[in-house]
Amino acid sequence: MSPFTTPAPRRGGLSEHARLLRCVQGIRERSVRAVPWAPDTVGLPDAGCDSALARINDVAFYANARDEVAALAGVCADLLRLHRPEGREGCDEHRCGGCRQTWPCPTFAELARLLG
Repeated sequence: MSPFTTPAPRRGGLSEHARLLRCVQGIRERSVRAVPWAPDTVGLPDAGCDSALARINDVAFYANARDEVAALAGVCADLLRLHRPEGREGCDEHRCGGCRQTWPCPTFAELARLLG
């Protein structure tokens, strides 16, 4: 199972769209609340490591990961809010509220594939 999603709900539960939106909103909220990482709180190579560049890259990654994860989750949430199912009265066919293509639209399908 993907680390980004929860198992499909039972009958009458959330739609796939609602589940993915809730998932990325949760990731974003946890990222924003997380304590920023520091070199002394993560498993970095020893200072005596042969590759100083690897150590610098690791420190840069950990230092920026909290903000970058929150930003990426924000982009996913924005895309999911834009690309949502929207039905028309008297019409059985659902369309995407963002791109007006038949639901599920290619954008939502790709997000579901990547996150699910």
